[in-house]
Amino acid sequence: RAAELAFALEPLPLSELPPPPVLTEEDARDLDAYTLAKSYFDLKEYDRAAYFLQGCKSQKAYFLYMYSRYLSGEKKKDDETVDSLGPLEKGQVKNEALRELRVELSKKHKAQELDGFGLYLYGVVLRKLDLVKEAIDVFVEAAHALPLHWGAWLELCNLITDKEMLKFLSLPDTWMKEFFLAHIYTELQLIEEALQKYQSLIDAGFSKSTYIISQIAVAYHNIRDIDKALSIFNELRKQDPYRIENMDTFSNLLYVRSMKPELSYLAHNLCEIDKYRVETCCVIGNYYSLRSQHEKAALYFQRALKLNPRYLGAWTLMGHEYMEMKNTSAAIQAYRHAIEVNKRDYRAWYGLGQTYEILKMPFYCLYYYRRAHQLRPNDSRMLVALGECYEKLNQLVEAKKCYWRAYAVGDVEKMALVKLAKLHEQLNESEQAAQCYIKYIQDIYSCGEVVEHLEVSTAFRYLAQYYFKCKLWDEASACAQKCCAFNDTREEGKALLRQILQLRNQGETSSTDVAAPFFLPASLSASNTPTRRVSPLNLSSVTP
Repeated sequence: RAAELAFALEPLPLSELPPPPVLTEEDARDLDAYTLAKSYFDLKEYDRAAYFLQGCKSQKAYFLYMYSRYLSGEKKKDDETVDSLGPLEKGQVKNEALRELRVELSKKHKAQELDGFGLYLYGVVLRKLDLVKEAIDVFVEAAHALPLHWGAWLELCNLITDKEMLKFLSLPDTWMKEFFLAHIYTELQLIEEALQKYQSLIDAGFSKSTYIISQIAVAYHNIRDIDKALSIFNELRKQDPYRIENMDTFSNLLYVRSMKPELSYLAHNLCEIDKYRVETCCVIGNYYSLRSQHEKAALYFQRALKLNPRYLGAWTLMGHEYMEMKNTSAAIQAYRHAIEVNKRDYRAWYGLGQTYEILKMPFYCLYYYRRAHQLRPNDSRMLVALGECYEKLNQLVEAKKCYWRAYAVGDVEKMALVKLAKLHEQLNESEQAAQCYIKYIQDIYSCGEVVEHLEVSTAFRYLAQYYFKCKLWDEASACAQKCCAFNDTREEGKALLRQILQLRNQGETSSTDVAAPFFLPASLSASNTPTRRVSPLNLSSVTP
């Protein structure tokens, strides 16, 4: 990461280059053992590396000794996990080296003999043992001791659950802190703050940094600004054509837009670069998923997880594939694994909610949808899902609030007003239902969508009947004519038009009892719902 950032800056003249670090007497004495052990470490022979580092006194050699022991335990744990039979056994597999490492590192920590790397490893061990509070304190200490070690900042990022928690951390005042804050804001879905931080870093001189460009693209992906994210990823590919990192996120965007040729090209391209990378497997999985070959897609996500069992995206995507294959138990297991890796993954919480909804367990799905909503308070999909849950549990006041809030934050799927209208319909609140349908129709036409939206015909049918009951013949007639444009409401529209014509011929006059212009309430609650008579819908403003 540091090399990427350095490359983005203007090169320094020779006279301004920092001098190489000075070797201590201990470093010189341990140099041969360290070099040998490092070669074994690079070959993933961790026990062998640790054996040749026993007795070394330098900080560098001590860190490699302890880190080799830690990774040896992790490797053995992963091997046992692969060999284990079922999910229950997998949960029981532990890294046996952790407790010993904690005891030894704790003694060194109390004696203040750990450098920045040693503190980082101690923090990792504490996190693995679920000692979160102690781990946070140690990672903060590691960031102070060695501010340029990005690994410590990332570990700290994974342990922070909200902005309040961030305020109480005593972080070092260094330029790395700005990168950390931008990253954590993105993770906490505080996208506006994250983008401001990245912009300030670009202004500070990092305008060519591919890392920052990729993070900005991820931020736009998180707020579902798909066009902007796609254009940034395309620009990133031009600047760094052999980049694999973040390409799985790029493939998610191509998947959402159903861009098969582009996704196929990306999958083939990454295969040529490195087909055994986790991101490559996820991209290929997305490609097969888009072609509705869900078994193949799940296979590639499983392959990704064999390469890295802690890769969050693969667990979540595999859960989605199992959902497509109607394998709910496997989907639940995959989503739970995703939450174990990162409790802030709203997609996993939302996926669990959907799974329990299929299993007709509304109390369970209410819990999971609530968790998803807490992580994405301004995502209308979470609010609509919560509303549906409350509706099933007959908590209609709560359901109304959810649907109204979903509309207020910007309804992505344009379904919140329809669901709210149907709820009012169910409660015989005809005027409020009519208001919701009017606003829904105005929204659909104003955003220029083709009128193939499923519920448009339902809205026109309801409004035609509503205006008919109110004896507003012109408006009822206009809505009935609109009904005739849809297959499912054509006959009802024609029948209503005949009735209106018949009543007009009998001398029935149109009602003049119409209230002030159409409005929607500022908020919605049990005691504050719209009750005034609805004004006629001006159909001239919504003609496609």
